[in-house]
Amino acid sequence: MHAQIVLFDGFDPLDVVAPFEVLHAGGTASGGSLTVELVSAEGAREVVSGTGGLTLRATAILDPERADLVLVPGASGRVSEAEDGAEEVFGEAAVGVPGAAPGPQPAEAVDQPIPVLLGRTLTTELPALLRAAMDDPSVTVATVCGGSLVLALAGLLEGRHATTHHLGLDLLDATGAHAVRARVVDDGDLVTGAGVTSGLDLALYLLEREAGPRIAHAVEELFAHERRGTVWRAQGPVPAAL
Repeated sequence: MHAQIVLFDGFDPLDVVAPFEVLHAGGTASGGSLTVELVSAEGAREVVSGTGGLTLRATAILDPERADLVLVPGASGRVSEAEDGAEEVFGEAAVGVPGAAPGPQPAEAVDQPIPVLLGRTLTTELPALLRAAMDDPSVTVATVCGGSLVLALAGLLEGRHATTHHLGLDLLDATGAHAVRARVVDDGDLVTGAGVTSGLDLALYLLEREAGPRIAHAVEELFAHERRGTVWRAQGPVPAAL
């Protein structure tokens, strides 16, 4: 299995590094049956995160035809101030309709509101590449934290079950997705994680699902991390009110 983890300007480093380490270790534990690389919509380049200017290098272009798994992180930046209304933060300047700044804005990726950073991805080639991945049933698309909002704002999650950071659940629901308040949501070829630290749990779950529980357990022991929460699936009886 080949995994591609997407970088975009303003990405959250922990959303990227935690799954990368889990999947890389899984590749080692499975004798090389799993490989992972960092990619961007623009190809090989230095990509500035939203955390203190920390930079990671994408070594290739996002290519759904080469990937079995595409993982999209969220953004790192300011949570919008109380006086910023949703119509301002998620308005035209944020989502890339008339008035938005075109293309990547590396110098502006630091200390920006998270919704603005997520919205700027819509002015790049990323939505088209993610649509190609979502349209291919052989590719699993996974997200951590606000990564699901990148898909949702691009119109790719309508009718799908997904989760995101708890502060973004209302927005996720407003895009037509079925927002689920769970740490990891498995909707078949779409697997989403909630807050930033859920990247560890999401990646370990994907490792168990794709490489088997013994491989996942070995990596879990290596990182001294026990997965949290029940993975939510649209299966079984609907629970009565508690």
